[in-house]
Amino acid sequence: MKRLAKIILIFFFFVGYAEAADTYIIDPNHSYVLWSISHFDFSHPSGKWMVNEGKLTLDKEKPENSKINILIHVNDIITGIPELDKHLTAPLFFDVAKYPQATFVSDKVTLTGKNSANVQGTLTVHGISKPITLNVKLNKMGMSPITNKETVGFTATTLLKRSDFGITTLLPGVGDNVPISIEVEAYKP
Repeated sequence: MKRLAKIILIFFFFVGYAEAADTYIIDPNHSYVLWSISHFDFSHPSGKWMVNEGKLTLDKEKPENSKINILIHVNDIITGIPELDKHLTAPLFFDVAKYPQATFVSDKVTLTGKNSANVQGTLTVHGISKPITLNVKLNKMGMSPITNKETVGFTATTLLKRSDFGITTLLPGVGDNVPISIEVEAYKP
């Protein structure tokens, strides 16, 4: 009898934890990664990728237990210059035939304020995985007037070195430091 009670207690603990953390689906129409880079210090071209797939587990009671996992199809780069898009997806830069996807998987969330956190995780680009930290700001949580679904939105920033990911073409003329800005909107299914 004690064993049965212990099993029931464990079951309700895990059910309670599952209810405390909500799963959200990344909205690919409103989530993207924006970057810019120095072009021989004459200009700073920019581009973006839409976040194609992803999942956010958000624990409102204990935000430090939250997790995010996103996937980007690198071939879907958008610079507004079709020839530049082709150039960047070729072997000299992202080599999408060999490395078609980029991923970010979080492993630690540290609150830095009421609506901000540092999210650490592993970024994999160009076949190389490196730890990075995103500075994240919670924009809003609530019901979307468009979808009538519970929705959450975040803005995140970081600075990457492209050479850390084996992308070294035209260094140092084309900059090594790449500022990143990320917008994520996610909804409960």
